[in-house]
This record gives sequence, C-alpha cells and structure tokens, in this order.
Amino acid sequence: MKKSFIAIAATLALTATSSWAQQVLRLSHNAAPGNPKAEASLKFAQLVAEKTNGRIKVEVGGNAQFGDDVESLTNLRLGTLAFSTNSQGTTSGVVPQFSVIGLPFLFRDLNHAYKVVDGPVGDKLNELAKAKGLVVLALWDNGIRHTSNNKRPIVKPEDLAGIKVRTPPDPITLDIFKALGANPGPLAFSELYIALQQGVFDGQENPLMNIYSSKLHEVQKYISLTGHKYETTPLLASKMIWDTIPKADQQAIKEAAIEAGKLNRQMSLAADAELRKKLADAGVKINEVNQAEFAAKTKPVYDKWSQQYPDLVKLIVAEAAKP
Repeated sequence: MKKSFIAIAATLALTATSSWAQQVLRLSHNAAPGNPKAEASLKFAQLVAEKTNGRIKVEVGGNAQFGDDVESLTNLRLGTLAFSTNSQGTTSGVVPQFSVIGLPFLFRDLNHAYKVVDGPVGDKLNELAKAKGLVVLALWDNGIRHTSNNKRPIVKPEDLAGIKVRTPPDPITLDIFKALGANPGPLAFSELYIALQQGVFDGQENPLMNIYSSKLHEVQKYISLTGHKYETTPLLASKMIWDTIPKADQQAIKEAAIEAGKLNRQMSLAADAELRKKLADAGVKINEVNQAEFAAKTKPVYDKWSQQYPDLVKLIVAEAAKP
C-alpha cells in the first residue's frame, strides 16, 4: 500500500513538472482554413514543438478566434499574446514604415518581392518594430493584390470612379485607391464578407488566395487583375514574451518561422497560378488590365511617401531595381 502511494505521488510530481516546464504560447491570425497563412501557422506550431523538444507548444487560433489583427497587435505589445500571423496593413498602424512594401506596382512578381523583403528592407523593418514592442520573426507572403467589385469590370482607372472599395486599415492602400479615383474605406477582414453581401462596399482588393479561401467571390461579380500592390504577412512575436524565452529556443522558433514561411510562399505561388480558373468556373468574370495606365495614376503615392520616409523609400526602390 505504501509503495503504491509513493508511486502515485511520484507520477503526479512528474506530471506536474512536465506540465510546468512546457510553455504554451498562443498565435492568432484572421485567415480561413486552407489559406496559406492558416496552413503555415499550423506548420509553424508543429515545427516549434519539434525544434524545442516539446518545451514550447504553440496554440493556433485562426479565423480571428484570439482576436482580429488590431486586437492581436495590442495584445502582443501588452504581452498577453505571444505570436500573430498578422497583416501588413494592420501592422503599419503600429509601425507605419511597413506600408512602403505596398508601394504601387513596385514588384514584377512574387519571387521578386520575396528577394527584396528578405534583405536589408526586412532587417530595417525588424529594427523599427522592436522599438514598438514587436519582433519580426519572418515576412511571409500575402500575395499580389487585385480588385473585385459588383458594379463593372475595371479595365481602365476611370472605371473605379465612385466605387466604394474596402481596404485594410493601411494608409498606402487608401492612397492608391484615392489616386485611382475610387472611394476607399478601411474595414477589418473578418467583417468583409458580410459588408460585401449587404452592399456596405461595392468591392475590395485582395490576392486571389484570400478571395477564394474566404469565399468573397460568392458576393462579387467581377475580378480585375490590377496587381496594384504586394503585401507580406508579418509573423510577429511579442517582445515582452520573446525576451523571456531562452536563446536556444528563440533560435529554434526563428528557424521554424523561416521553414513554415517556405510552405506559405509555395502555397501562394501555386494559388496564383491555379485560382483564376477556379474563380472563373465559379462564375466570376475576370479581366486583365493595362497596368501602365494604373501605374501612371499612382505616381503621387510615391511622391507623398518619399517625403514621409525618404530613406526607406529610397532603399526599397533601390533593392527592387536590382537585377
């Protein structure tokens, strides 16, 4: 009887020690299942567990389960949330310089964008983010963005006149659509489907993967392949929590972030190639545009942001110009 009691007590102590030793950290994002952001977030959680030998478990809350992007940024800075696979536009509300990645018609394609953000531009943004209580673990992909609406095909810039376009809470996206003659306004992504369904907005702008995975095509008649800007998906950590994590585990988490980011980018590249047909088969009318006409209209956006952040705009434009 005594031995049994001792054995039970030892088992309970071991369980308690193991439970105490494992750090459970939450990660939030706003994407639907199947979206590259959602799948890579799950991959990140798996890799963190593997690379830390189970010392750190990442609990993923998708579809804004742990709060939308704005709430998540606040919670990261307060130290009540560990990670967020956030949005570039929303992140720019805390670190305004993130917006410059979205300068209009800056990148030729996704691989071109990856090369630029993985270099000095990304390093500079991480430096700026740390000053605001955030750590950039990796810059994942959120695609080249296109415009959908319920009014008419957007073939030339003039076709956007008066169209109410939802944008992220990102000043540079608002500037782009104002320059193109639209009537843009910000709204949380989690509220977008209903807003389009109810006619609060005529249209919106997103990469095809976001349009498809969140079923926005069900409430939009037209998709115009404007390709007006690129956005990253910043994988952010709370600096308050990050500074409490042992260095070895920090390195493991960074490795997991980069590795999961490769999955995210692979899925994004595949989606861009595949989804045009799927969306067309679903009944959406898709059209190409003459990007040069749109780019000419958005030159004032460069002028404005060059005045605001001259060094960073100069850096990203120079990096984008490299062969």
